[in-house]
Amino acid sequence: MIEQELIYLIALTKMPKVGPVMAKNLISYCGSVEAVFKETKKNMLKIPGVGQAFVENFAPDFAIKEAEQELKFTQKNDITILSYLSDEYPKRLANFDSSPIVLYYKGTSNLNHHRTVAVVGTRQPSEYGRTMCNRLIEGLLPYNVLLVSGLAFGVDAAAHRKCVDINIPTIGVLGHGLDRIYPAEHKQLSSKMIENGGILTEFPSGTNPDRENFPMRNRIIASMSDVVIVIESKRKGGSIITAEFANEYNKDVFAVPGPVTEELSEGCNKLIKQNKAHLIESAADIAYIMRWEEIDAGKVIQKQLFVELDDVETTMMGHIRDNKELAIDALTYKMGMTPSEVSSLLLGLEFKGLIKTLPGKKYILA
Repeated sequence: MIEQELIYLIALTKMPKVGPVMAKNLISYCGSVEAVFKETKKNMLKIPGVGQAFVENFAPDFAIKEAEQELKFTQKNDITILSYLSDEYPKRLANFDSSPIVLYYKGTSNLNHHRTVAVVGTRQPSEYGRTMCNRLIEGLLPYNVLLVSGLAFGVDAAAHRKCVDINIPTIGVLGHGLDRIYPAEHKQLSSKMIENGGILTEFPSGTNPDRENFPMRNRIIASMSDVVIVIESKRKGGSIITAEFANEYNKDVFAVPGPVTEELSEGCNKLIKQNKAHLIESAADIAYIMRWEEIDAGKVIQKQLFVELDDVETTMMGHIRDNKELAIDALTYKMGMTPSEVSSLLLGLEFKGLIKTLPGKKYILA
């Protein structure tokens, strides 16, 4: 993407009352992000969701000036700006209407790794929690995963450190700009993560780690991941918010059970009891539920090579093949069809023995 387009995208995020959904709506109706800034106020009022107050507060010159400064900061600090239209943008995240139109990334790992696992939990884990965290991550090593967490105290930091120790790529999703690391004690850890993984945020430089930013950070962790593991949590908190997002996004959630007498076990036990999470004892449980071992063993056999497909079926098969596995919401987005139309096509392909259903309404070639 050319530099001027990035400036316009960043500028749009600087506009008051412009969230990701509104930004994409404006770009869609105007035809391009540049056209948004050149549109007349009269025509802008015709766009659904745009009111008089929005148009009166639209200050493109100020926003563009701030965006130019932001671009200079990223260039100086070796930060990559990922547009929601770029191939490098996390595709799992791009499927959602609320996905940010730009992300700021500093790192070396491919954000579209074929297996992405999130680990979240309390900021004050017990010895049991720390042990289970290390044990689970060691168990994930053979499955070639990218691990995502939030670089917070406790389980997050323990998960990142273990990944650094055993060379699993790991991404820290932050609730602030990349001009700082919060908590500051994790600055050295974040530097090591950048060498095999990275740090990622939707927030521009100068954004403080304010309380309201962290639920937004949690939605990114959930949407970027195939699997979310919760290790120790009270009944309420950021980990439970992440798990709730993951369930809403049709992700597979796993929770480590704990003693019913312990407050740090209440959140995980409740998720399991309410059927919002699989009970997990080891990484093998994840591999079994996700059928990773079958896939890795090469047991997926292409069937019925000469089945006749129409153009729409062929296109859908191509999307599934290119991504190895796809969730139904991603297929709906890629096909530009309604969920019911996509479900009907998937059922037909399954009857023909060409695809298989995985947990979380995901599909692979059979």
